[in-house]
Amino acid sequence: MHRALFIYEILLNIFKYVDKFLPWSSHPRSSAWKSLAALARTCKPFHEPAMDFLWANIYEIKPLLGCVTRLNPIIYQNSKYYWSSQDIEPLSDHEALQFLRHAARVRSLNVKCSKHFHLLANLPIETCVFPSLSSLSFIVDHPHAKYLHLFLSPTLRQCSLSVIHPDFKYIATRFAALEHLSIEPKSLYDSIADDLPLVSDSVRLCKQLTILCCPPLDWAAWRHISNLPTLLTVEISDSHRAPRWPLGQDTHNLAIFRNLTGLFFFVNTATYTIAVIQHSELPSLQEFVITVRDLPYAEARQLCLALSQCKANQNLKRIEIITPCQIARELPSRVITQFFCFTQLQTLELDFPHCCFNLDNNLLLEAMASWPHISSLILVDEETVPTVTFRGLFTALPQCPHLLNLDMSIDAVRIDIDPTAESFRHTTLKSLNLTRSRVADAEAVASILFSTLPRINEVADNRDPFDTGDPDIDLLKQWEGVNRHLDILNGREPRSSEFDSE
Repeated sequence: MHRALFIYEILLNIFKYVDKFLPWSSHPRSSAWKSLAALARTCKPFHEPAMDFLWANIYEIKPLLGCVTRLNPIIYQNSKYYWSSQDIEPLSDHEALQFLRHAARVRSLNVKCSKHFHLLANLPIETCVFPSLSSLSFIVDHPHAKYLHLFLSPTLRQCSLSVIHPDFKYIATRFAALEHLSIEPKSLYDSIADDLPLVSDSVRLCKQLTILCCPPLDWAAWRHISNLPTLLTVEISDSHRAPRWPLGQDTHNLAIFRNLTGLFFFVNTATYTIAVIQHSELPSLQEFVITVRDLPYAEARQLCLALSQCKANQNLKRIEIITPCQIARELPSRVITQFFCFTQLQTLELDFPHCCFNLDNNLLLEAMASWPHISSLILVDEETVPTVTFRGLFTALPQCPHLLNLDMSIDAVRIDIDPTAESFRHTTLKSLNLTRSRVADAEAVASILFSTLPRINEVADNRDPFDTGDPDIDLLKQWEGVNRHLDILNGREPRSSEFDSE
């Protein structure tokens, strides 16, 4: 054997090309596992690096239990790889050593099945079962959260939990390497309302976080994470059953996030989001996304105003404010002007009722002049009657030379330009959705788009395929007519109608 193959680092580089399986395929009969197992048995120099790769990424603890002599024939007695441990005694001291010998090599572990945990009941509580573990996904039901201590490691850097348990405090206090923490319910309808104080208390013990995904925090925890210089991303989610979580009264001091670049909210209402933004400064923020189940217009206006005042205008590149509820319940006012201060914007998506209120040709020109770097602009407003015309759109487009994707409503019935007399051509735009706009003359609209937007071969309906709302069939038919004329102008066979059978 060549002497280079006696060098551990060289073997690691070679074996990583064998180790190409995904964690959920880490099954003893998978081809990658068979190859690594064969390498481990080839010779002594190959054994350690091959075994490290063999056990590095594990899905569930069954493969480790399969290394126990008593359990191996039970687990692998049939090709379906299903087995029950219900009536099996926990591991003995000797069998625990068989389990621990390979568990020491595991670096990434994904646990979604808790029905075999009782087999580890005899392990001493102080035992570090996975001393090399750096990534843990522990997605189990609440009653089984008590087993979390078995999976804690001083090397843990990434931890995803579906429930919170008092043992979690060991992670925060003993494992300073923790960088990525995610606490999310197993189901959208699971509730961890009783655990919310524990979540906030536990988060306050974390000192090195770079990414945090969790339910709403109290103000003390919010202030704590604002002082973490390592923190880059925060994602706040609540379930359908989560209560409104008060920040508390002591919010007179601002929470200043010096280095936070991403802030994401997936919530039922915007009340909490508005409150934390009103009491925070975010000078390094580059991405802000909120998907909110219910967004009254008054809250939408407060949210937009708060975002414009949190000192994020110098760096913010992405803003998305989305609600599936498109029912307006209040008198609208203009909100789009709140976003003019974000001059570095590259992506803007506003999807809530009356987000385009009072948006006319002049205001669109002012908006696009404010966003010279914009590449994607999506304005979904099913309540406001559009007043922007083709003339206004093509007057504003030169202000955005990098625009690739445009989705908005215009007054496409009013034809106020002559395509044969226009010299303007926007050569970067390649995705266009105007399908929420009514069309009277499909051929004229197609001629305008063909003459001014050379990369647009069709006007695409970008509606979410999982959207349960009923589409406006008349609008879709009108824009299908536009697309058929575009096919002809581009020298293609006109597409067949999707509505012929109706």
